[in-house]
Amino acid sequence: MEEALLGVPTRLIRPVRHGNAFEETIERLLQNIKLGLFGVGDKLPAERELSELLGVSRATLRDALAELQKAGYVEVRRGRTGGTYVSARRLGELGGAAGLDPAEVHDVLTYRAVLEPAAASLAAQAMLSPRQRRHLLDTLADVAAAPAELYRPKDARFHVAIAEVSGSPSLVAAVADARARVSDLLDRIPFLEPNLEHSNRQHQEIIDAILRGDADGAYRASLDHLQGTASLLHGFLVSPENSPAAAPGVP
Repeated sequence: MEEALLGVPTRLIRPVRHGNAFEETIERLLQNIKLGLFGVGDKLPAERELSELLGVSRATLRDALAELQKAGYVEVRRGRTGGTYVSARRLGELGGAAGLDPAEVHDVLTYRAVLEPAAASLAAQAMLSPRQRRHLLDTLADVAAAPAELYRPKDARFHVAIAEVSGSPSLVAAVADARARVSDLLDRIPFLEPNLEHSNRQHQEIIDAILRGDADGAYRASLDHLQGTASLLHGFLVSPENSPAAAPGVP
């Protein structure tokens, strides 16, 4: 791979970590735009080259670019000079939502990363009654079947349900608070269909681990799931130079 591609120092384009490839690809692309590696009107590297730089499949890169195009951050041009270009339409929003403190985003994500994996682990260790197991499966089914406009409240209900079977009312209240704060942040970013598909698969993995009594597996599955959301929120809402040092488990 050449040291520079289309004038871009390739050593500055970091590959994703693959835990949440789609979400992290979105984050990396937006960070590179924010850092000025790809400026307004700049043509992005060819799909093959960009996928190699990011360390993701071309299918994942296409999905990420398609969603950024829908949201107005990049545009596709046809013809002799065709390709994917950085759009000026939404660039002003990339520094973060107006009035939003980047430290607030970091605080919410750190708070959630401490609470929810612990709740999943405790739920896996609990002696769940048939009613509690059904409650988990019902909320899982509800979020999986939810239309886009109802997905986020159903998603929040699913995560609170895990805390509800953990045996700690205080933890339920804390998780509910964290989810409300995360939902406020999620309402500021575009709704990405591939992220919902990925989230639903991860929800199933969390529930499977809980129901088989695998506390470590439930903890890891929950943490992996939260990292995907953190990648999206950091990508859309936080400028790289304003991002606090990440806490463990929060990219």
